[in-house]
Parts: sequence; structure tokens; C-alpha cells
Amino acid sequence: MRAAFYRRTGPAAAVIEIGEVETPAPAAGEVRVAVRASGINPSDTKRRAGWRGMGMDHPFVIPHADGAGIVEAVGAGVPETRIGERVFLYNTGRKTPYGACAEFTVLPAEQAVPLPDCASFEEGAALGVPAQTAYFAVMGDGPVEGETILVQGGAGAVGRYAVAFAALAGARVVATVGSAEGGTLARAAGAHVVIDRHGEDVVARVLAETGGAGVPRIVEVDFGANIAADVAMIAPNGIIASYSSTAVPEPVLPYYPLAYKGVTVHFVQAYILPPAVRSAGLEAITALMREGKLTHPPIKAFPLAETAAAHTFAESGAGYAKTVVTLP
Repeated sequence: MRAAFYRRTGPAAAVIEIGEVETPAPAAGEVRVAVRASGINPSDTKRRAGWRGMGMDHPFVIPHADGAGIVEAVGAGVPETRIGERVFLYNTGRKTPYGACAEFTVLPAEQAVPLPDCASFEEGAALGVPAQTAYFAVMGDGPVEGETILVQGGAGAVGRYAVAFAALAGARVVATVGSAEGGTLARAAGAHVVIDRHGEDVVARVLAETGGAGVPRIVEVDFGANIAADVAMIAPNGIIASYSSTAVPEPVLPYYPLAYKGVTVHFVQAYILPPAVRSAGLEAITALMREGKLTHPPIKAFPLAETAAAHTFAESGAGYAKTVVTLP
């Protein structure tokens, strides 16, 4: 089968190869999926780049944890009725070198989730990490109906889904964005208030929008970079659910400013969600899609031969599109 892979970490253009690798066979409890689209997440580009000392766990790695396609073979113990099923994938290649950026991949059957017909394969490739991260960040600490939620980075892949889940659950959503384009995307996802972080004082605007009380919930895209502002905006006994801290990987925790407000800081990691939490989230996400309520980020697609360029684009932060690699 044809696949994108790398044999050492480094810049995308220097290490990503396109070539033939052995087609994997599904083991007991696994399915083999003919991949149609493979989503790129920051965790994929960081792993490939060797970010913060990440090394190679295998002689080669086919990247990407997320994807979508069609089940075309099953291992022992998996019903043959699954063959032909449209699915989206999560945690692909978590313990093996076979990620989703290939014509075929194998993974545990439960990690290939039925994809509603209303969603394209490209959209399905955005559900593994972004949608599950967003759902847990919004809903993991209890109901949000009637609450005001601040979503930092409300136009990104995770942020846009977080805006949507919060709005659909009955929350009033305030979203920060970095441009007019981002504002349009956040509003389309359901944001009630949009704040341009480059053109406005975010703290002052959030406090004005809440009558000085602050917000009880914050979904945070960059904990270290935004923690000082979050402390000022979070309400007493509020919750900060953070899923990344890229700009400041080792932030200094302002303990007493958080403690005096009784704040809970909740770190969200999509790759290791508790099984019951993951199951509930997947059920909710697919139900919202079937009901026609959940929209998806815009897609920027690259063919398999241009996987290195796709990684470079994803790392550039240009625009707000979800970057995917498509396969014939």
C-alpha cells in the first residue's frame, strides 16, 4: 500500500516520504480500514518534528491519529457485518507505526466509529481529536445550560467545536478570535459574543459582558500564554478546562490568585479519555450530526503525495481550515 511515513524526526519537507509499505492485517478484535481522509492535528506535527525531545518508537511511523474511511476487513471476533461501514477513526497508530496517513490502516474495532452519512470523509477526519477534545472540555464538568462560557481561540478546530457544543447545550458563548475571518467562523458555530483579541481588551470586554462577575467556565487553547488573563476573568469557584499550552509549555502557576477564587483547573487529553466519558461523547457527537445540528470546520485538503506540504501548512497557522490528507 502507499503511505506517508518518516524514519526520523525533523522538518516535514526533510523527513516525510511517500512510498510502498506492507499492508497490515487486522488482528483479533481489529478492523482494517480503507482510508479516504486523514486529519492532521498539532500532536501529529509535534511528534514528527521531535517537539520537546519526542523520539521514534518504531523504525518508521505513518503519521496521524485521526482519519475516516470504509471498513474492508475484520479480525477474529469482529462481526463481518462491519465490512463496508463508513467510519471515523481515533487513536490510530497509538501503539503501532500504522497511523491513518495511508491507503489502509488497522486499529481496534471500537476505535472505528460509524460515520453518519451526512458527514464527508474529510469532515469525519476532524472528529477524532478536535471534536472529542472540545466535547470533554465543555461537558466534562457538568451541564452548562444557562451558563456563560468563554472559549479562547473560538475559531480553531477544537475551539469551533467547543463553541458549537456549548451553544447547543444552552450556554451563552463568548469566543476570542484573532481576525475578522475567525469571528465569522465562531459566530457561525454559535458564539453569541465574539472578541478580537488583537483589537480589544479581552479581560475588560469579558468583565463588561458579565457585569463584572466573570465567567464560570473557560475553555483554554493556550494555558501558559493566557493564564494571567484567565485569572482575571474566571468567576469564583469557576473551572478552566485547558487542552494545550504550546506557547509556554512549562507555565508558572499563579497559585494564590487561583486559590483565592477556588478555581478548578482541568487538563483535557483526548488520547486517554476515560472509556465511559469517551463513549458518552462519541454518542453525543454522532447524534448531533445525525440531527443536522453539528457543523464542521472548513477543510483544506492535500493529496497523499503532498503530505509534507500539508504538515507545513498545518504548522503555519495560516487561516482556520482543518488540514486533511485525502486518499483515492
